This record gives sequence, structure tokens and C-alpha cells, in this order.
Amino acid sequence: MTTVDLGDLGFDEGGHLLVARALASAAEVRVVGTAPTLAVDLPAWCRAKGHACAGNVVTRGPHDRRVGAERAGQIDAPSERAPKTWGLAARGALVEAGVPVLDLALVNKRELWADDAARLYAQAAAAQWDPQTAIPWDAPVTHPPEVEDAVVQVMTYLIENETAALLVPTRFLSKLHPHFREVMQLLAIQAADEARHIEVFTRRARLRRNELGLSTVGGQASLATLFDEPDFAIASFLLSVLGEGSFLSLLAFIRDHAPDACTRAVARLAGQDEARHVAFGLAHLGQHLEQEPSLREKLAAAVERRHAALANTAGLNAEVFDALVLLAAGSWEPQALRQGHAAVVSLVADMDAGRRQRLQRLGFTSDDAAALSSLHTRNFM
Repeated sequence: MTTVDLGDLGFDEGGHLLVARALASAAEVRVVGTAPTLAVDLPAWCRAKGHACAGNVVTRGPHDRRVGAERAGQIDAPSERAPKTWGLAARGALVEAGVPVLDLALVNKRELWADDAARLYAQAAAAQWDPQTAIPWDAPVTHPPEVEDAVVQVMTYLIENETAALLVPTRFLSKLHPHFREVMQLLAIQAADEARHIEVFTRRARLRRNELGLSTVGGQASLATLFDEPDFAIASFLLSVLGEGSFLSLLAFIRDHAPDACTRAVARLAGQDEARHVAFGLAHLGQHLEQEPSLREKLAAAVERRHAALANTAGLNAEVFDALVLLAAGSWEPQALRQGHAAVVSLVADMDAGRRQRLQRLGFTSDDAAALSSLHTRNFM
């Protein structure tokens, strides 16, 4: 039998902690001490905790919260499957039996995990930037008013698409088992990235104008298909690999062709964040495909299904295309417009090349990658 000597430490001074500590490893504990109230406090504490007390001997009761408790996996290594009975417990915690069972759909590591998740989260946390200080909001705007209108139209389009990029992963975040905390953290900071992008695109649009540009039925119909997708892997594929991947080219285009330093800066910084989102999509889908090669057929079918659903829509609205041409031209001079148009045609080709490259990284053949890329939404995202 284990003996705990409390000395003159009373239960009202923390003595109960030593007794509880001893009971964690021994069924019976003899408690000795000189505190004046020990003979009263010890039985009272035992009654409250469900332990038996005979004289100064405590027998651990059946209601000890450690009895029946389950370890929520290992702290450094996520389990292949996280039981819902672990609830919100930290990975590696000892979970008391009977905690509330949460409605969590994403409980299998295969469906969402990436070995790079912790590294990408750390990189994202270190790379957060302050919109107030990172953007030269007071930089001169000397281009013609029509070019400014084009910038506003492009910003309007970006805001709409970044809103979808925020809300789609957030919908899955609420269904993800917190046992996979690195992925949870990464999706959360990804949502923060998109919130910041919406802020800076809105602020840039309003720099010289009080009204935003046009939002079209075709553009919103394309984004709505992302909300309708219930499968995390497929949604990530459509949004991150194909959509945000295409946006890497678009943001680089704006960075290189925008007529003012402020617009170039918001595109550059947003592009840096989007590159991480694409990297995570590729990482977790790559691992998923290694374990479930048949997923590749489901991903291809999702692209074809989305293309069919959007067949009767306009896709990218003409205002955005023309705005990109004028943004790149910088003026109404015919030669400048010719160069601006050629730059946008080159942008579309760059987007296609990037999509095909990413699809091949996920194991699609060159021909399949080309076919699937050609079916990607004309709205880019």
C-alpha cells in the first residue's frame, strides 16, 4: 500500500492533490499528516470524489475519471482514424469516458492529411502581412480614368472569387476532426489569408471609385458549383489545384502589368499566399492518391461534371476579359491595346500550362491532363 505523508499541509492548502496523485497509480493509499482538520477533510473529499475512506486509508472508487478513459492517439503522430468519442480533446490527451460525441465527417487521415501540413502552417504563420503597412496605399495613380475603371472591374471579380475561396474550405473546417490539428490550423489560416485578400482588393477598388464593377450570372454559377461539392478531396481539387492554381498565373499577370504600385503590391502579396494553398492541395491529394488510386477517376469525373453543368453559362464575363486587356495596355493607344490583348491571350495559355503541370504531378497522363485542363471553368477559379 502506498503511503502519502502530507506533513502539516491541509486539504485547504492543496493536500488533496498529493492524495489524488497517489491514487492515479495505486488502488489504496494510506494518508498521514499533522494538519488539524485532516480527519474531517479526508473523508469529505473522498465522498465528493467517490472514493471509499476507512480511517486514514483511501480506496480508489469506481468513479475515478481515469477509469475507462482513452488516450486520444499519440501527440506527435495522427491516427489513421480519429473516433468521434475523442471530441475536442487535444491529440494525445487522456479522454474521460462519456464526453459529447460531435458530428464530424472528416475523421480519416487518408482523406485530408499531408505530411507537409505542419511546415506549411508554420510558413503561413510567419508570412502573415499587415494590409495597412504592406501596401503602398498612397502611391501615385496617374493612369487614365478608363484604366482605373478596368482595375476596379478586375478587383470586383477577384473579391467574388476570393469569397468563394474563403467559404468553401471553411465549410469543411467545421467537419474536420480536431485530432488532425495541423490541417485544421492550415485551413484556418488559409481562411484568414482570403479574408485579408478580400479586404485589400476591396480597398484597392475604392481607392478612386465609390462603386464596384459587374458581377455576372455566369461567374457566380461557376463558383456555386464549388459549394455544391460535398467531398473534401474533390472540392480541394477543383478549388485549390485547378482554381487557385489558375489564379497564381492571374495574380502574377496583374503584378507584372498593373498600372500602379498599389495594385501590383496587392496582387504580389495575394499570390504568395495562394501558392501555399495550392501546395497544400497538391500535397494532401498526392498522398490520398497514393493510398487510393481510384480517386483519380473521381477527380476527372468531377471536372467533366462541372464542365457539363456550366456548358450553358458564359463563364468569364467579357467585362473582366476586356478589363484585363486594358489594364495590361495601360492606355487606349491601338498598339498598346494590341499588346494588352496578346498579354491576356498569353495569360490564358499560362493558366492552361500550369493546370496541366499540376495534373501530371497528381499522376494524370499528359493527354488526360490536357483534356481535363481544357474543361476547366472559363471563370478561371
